[in-house]
Amino acid sequence: MVAHLLSLKWRLLLNGFKRSPAQLIGMGIGLLYALGILVLLIGALIALRWADAEIAHTVVVLGGAAALLGWAVVPLLASAADMTLDPSRFTTSAIPPGQLLTGLALAGFIGIPGLATGLTALATVGTWWRSFPAVAGALLGAILGALTCIVLSKVVTTATAGLASSRRFKDVSSLVFFIPLMLMGPIVVGIVDGVRGTADYLPALARTVSWTPLGAAWSLGGDLEAGDVVSAGLKLLIAVATVSGLLLCWHVLLQHALVTPPYAGGSAKKGGKRGLFDVLPGTPAGAVAARALIYWMKDPRYAGSLVVVPLFPVIFFFSGSQSGDYGMLMLLGPLTAFVMAWSICADVSYDNTAFALHLASGVRGVDDRLGRAIACLTISLPLVLLFSIGPFFFTGSWVWAPNLIGLSLGTLFTGLGLSSVISARYNIAVPLPGDSPFKKPPGNVAQTLAVQMIGMGALVLLLLPQLALMGAQLFTGSIVPGWINLGVGPLVGLALFIGGVRLGGKWLDARGPEMFAQLSVNR
Repeated sequence: MVAHLLSLKWRLLLNGFKRSPAQLIGMGIGLLYALGILVLLIGALIALRWADAEIAHTVVVLGGAAALLGWAVVPLLASAADMTLDPSRFTTSAIPPGQLLTGLALAGFIGIPGLATGLTALATVGTWWRSFPAVAGALLGAILGALTCIVLSKVVTTATAGLASSRRFKDVSSLVFFIPLMLMGPIVVGIVDGVRGTADYLPALARTVSWTPLGAAWSLGGDLEAGDVVSAGLKLLIAVATVSGLLLCWHVLLQHALVTPPYAGGSAKKGGKRGLFDVLPGTPAGAVAARALIYWMKDPRYAGSLVVVPLFPVIFFFSGSQSGDYGMLMLLGPLTAFVMAWSICADVSYDNTAFALHLASGVRGVDDRLGRAIACLTISLPLVLLFSIGPFFFTGSWVWAPNLIGLSLGTLFTGLGLSSVISARYNIAVPLPGDSPFKKPPGNVAQTLAVQMIGMGALVLLLLPQLALMGAQLFTGSIVPGWINLGVGPLVGLALFIGGVRLGGKWLDARGPEMFAQLSVNR
């Protein structure tokens, strides 16, 4: 049965390559990227063979501990863990729990994450290729460490299967996971600055971590190289006890999951008030705006933009603290306007098959375009004004306030008009409803990139008059171009916004059925 589970996982992995040529190209690029990182890691670990033993011990122990934490956290927060052999799928199969546990554990190494972890762990043998005891200890530690990573991941995902089956948990965890990724630069620099002040910090930390379940297995090679057989023996017991304890926990959780699989259904709710539909006007455009605002509040694919925007001030402030120049804060307004306006260029694609409601109800294209743009404007306009004016209280460069406020408002209105046209003409491959907002869906990658690049280029061309006024103030030092931009920018932006809504509505009326036919393919 164990061999059958491994064969099943292998066939499922190979079937992932039986896709269209475009999807295969995208997967190939991703595999090459992962392979490059793997080669760098393995090369670095082998290069440590000639480094000082304390440095090698520190890198291996802390790196292994970080990998173990990653296997515990990432599959849960990314809401994209490999569930091809989900235990709940075997509830009707009479597989002995011991064989099922062994098969699922070994199957965890079949796949890019598991295989990469195993190969990287084995590369530590090259790090300790200094003596036979060190090599033997490193090999045993690599096996125990890699197995601990896989089993810990299974324990966490099995224990939280009820939460993971909840769509709300997936939505929130995906967005929470994205925040530290956006702030990775400040986090890394902060850690480096903190470590730089204490040269003995990392070695001492590694020695402490090596006595915990996180680093015990990874320290065996270093301890045996140093001749500390007693410490190596005790840490081996810690590593074996860690794996055994995790296997026992997983066995208990697996038995429970097989008997009572998680239920992802929802409870019945009584009808009540119609929420935003009672607040906004009872017109076609008002109804579309109400539905779009609900999407903005509840759909994580829209909320991703709202999570990114508040992080911009943090990143810019950190950058200014490093260079001593906080001038980049003044770009918050135009950048926020661009991101928010461009976020609806795939609005129809996000609807997927729900776009049939617009066609069946006979909503005019101009009402559809206007409603979606108003929904975005309701959220983005206060943010743009806040980020356009707020930085000047910090920088004190008020002479640039009129110019940048005008540019920000012009970018917002112009971008919304352009997005209304693009989303009525082109479909973009986006995550399906219910999927992680960061999941890469299959689709025509080349066409999507072309549409994005051409659209952004068109937006820059439409903003050239306002950008010219920015340049005029920069080179002349006069505030007059700024006041001109404050008046002209929003007016021109509103004119382009109205024109974009009308043109997009006309295109949507002409090719609505074709748009729906293309959307139905990606589901």
